[in-house]
Formats: sequence, C-alpha cells, structure tokens
Amino acid sequence: MDWRLEESHVLQEQDILPEDTDEDGIYESFQLLQIDVECEPQEREALPTGSASWCSKNVQRKQRHWEKIVAAKKSKRKQEKERRKANRIENSDNSIYPQHSKRFLRSLTKEKLLEAKHSGPRLCIDLSMTHHMSKKELSRLAGQIRRLYGSNRKADRPFWICLTGFTTDSPLYEECLRMNDGFSSYLLDITEEDCFSVFPLETLVYLTPDSEHALEDVDLNKVYILGGLVDESIQKKVTFQKAREHSVKTARLPIQEYMVRRQNGKNYHSEILAINQVFDILSTYFETQNWPEALKKGVSSRKGYVLQNSVE
Repeated sequence: MDWRLEESHVLQEQDILPEDTDEDGIYESFQLLQIDVECEPQEREALPTGSASWCSKNVQRKQRHWEKIVAAKKSKRKQEKERRKANRIENSDNSIYPQHSKRFLRSLTKEKLLEAKHSGPRLCIDLSMTHHMSKKELSRLAGQIRRLYGSNRKADRPFWICLTGFTTDSPLYEECLRMNDGFSSYLLDITEEDCFSVFPLETLVYLTPDSEHALEDVDLNKVYILGGLVDESIQKKVTFQKAREHSVKTARLPIQEYMVRRQNGKNYHSEILAINQVFDILSTYFETQNWPEALKKGVSSRKGYVLQNSVE
C-alpha cells in the first residue's frame, strides 16, 4: 500500500472530526500515520521468498561455473602461446630461412622444383595400369601421389616428377582432384603418352621388387619409373613383365643387401612398398648417400624387415 494514499485517508478522517477535537486525538492520528509509513519498508523487505533465494543461489552457481570455463580457456590459450613460441625458437635454430615469410618459402620451393626439371633427378610414375583398379584402389593411389608430391616439395634436392599414361577424363584424375587440394596446380608433368614413348628406352630404369639387380646409386642421367599400381589381389611381376616387354632395365631397392628378415607372429615379409614409400627411400638416399638411413625411413617394420645392425 502506498503510504501517501494512507496519509490522504487519515487526513480525510481528520476533516470529519468535530472542531472541538482535543489535542490528544490529533496526536493519535499522526501516530497512526507514522506507524503505517515505518511499517511499509519492512513489508517490502519481507517480500523475498524461498523461491527467490533459490534463484539467487542458482545464478551464483552458474556464475562460478562460467568463471571456471573462462579461466580454463585463458590457461589453454596461454599454454598454446608458449608452445608456439617454443616451436618458433626451435625452428629458428634449425631452419635455414627462419626470418622469411611463408610466401617467400613457397617461392623458394617453386624455384627448387623448376630447377629440378632441368638439372635434377627424374621420376616417372606409370599410370597406364589403372583401368583395372577398383574405386577403393584408385583412392589409395591418389593418396599415395599426394604424399609423394608433398615429400618432394619438402626435399632439399627434389626430383622432377612426370605422370605418364594419365588422362584428364580418367577416374583416377577425378579422384586426385577430389582428394588432393590444388592438384591441378602441382608442379609436375602430365601426359597421356606411355612412359616408354616419352623417354629414350636406354635412359629408363623400372623399379620393381621382382628385379634381380639391386639399385646401387641414383644417376642423374636416368629416369626411374614407379608402377602406379595398387592391387589388393597381389598380382605378381606385373611391372617386371611390362619392363621386359619393352626391353627396359629393371632394378629393386637394396633391401636384401642392408636389411634382414625379422620373425613376427604372422611370419610376414614383403618388399612391396607404396610409391610414396619408395620415393622417400630414393629421396633420402639422394640427399644422404646412405642406403641404411634411406631404407630405415621408407621400409616399415610391418614389412618384416629391419636393418642388419638392429638385430640383437
């Protein structure tokens, strides 16, 4: 109740009083008015109920929960900032060009790749055998091409890569576009012609695990061919027979010369590697001139082989 209304009501009652009302009556009326005015704030203070008190506690609980989330995010951002700072310091110690921007490094990579086209080692991926491959096998091959190209871009001494027997209307080309960002702008050669028609036959060396000859060195005057074949049915000697049909030299990686079989539960041993794994071995050897180091990088322990000095 508004105390002003109460005051007006009391004053009206005073007007009704007879004129001969004594001073005690007037004093009693004003005393009632004072009581009403003083009691009103007390009534307002008593308004909060148990429900209002529960709401206040709920708000406080949510506030504490939110503060914990904010504190955790701040701590995580701080840790991430410190991690990036540590990485920058580490990279600045190990990198040859720590002060340059990403744009400059991309330009440098492009320059190295174009230089390899004229004076570097050459690698050909024979993609003329993909017409019998399933969609799953094509996807796996497209992924291998992506990883191979990525490794070549990071190499200090990259190869120049050529994809032969590769048509732009083939399912493999569509799969490469789908899986590999920027595939259409890769710095490499693409041709529909067969690898045996693009290069002189005497310069070709077809790398196949079925060859009798171990690869001894990477010759800048040779073109090394990798068969772009993912075959889950494991057809044997497909690339070897193709090389023999064209009277092309063959070679295998020197796995038998530097590695030994290691016993495993499945008694599984294989020298068949994905094209990106073979390339990692060739690239590492070309930079280090060290076959054990190169084979260690490219031959997974799952293949059942380990370096000779690793055997206990």
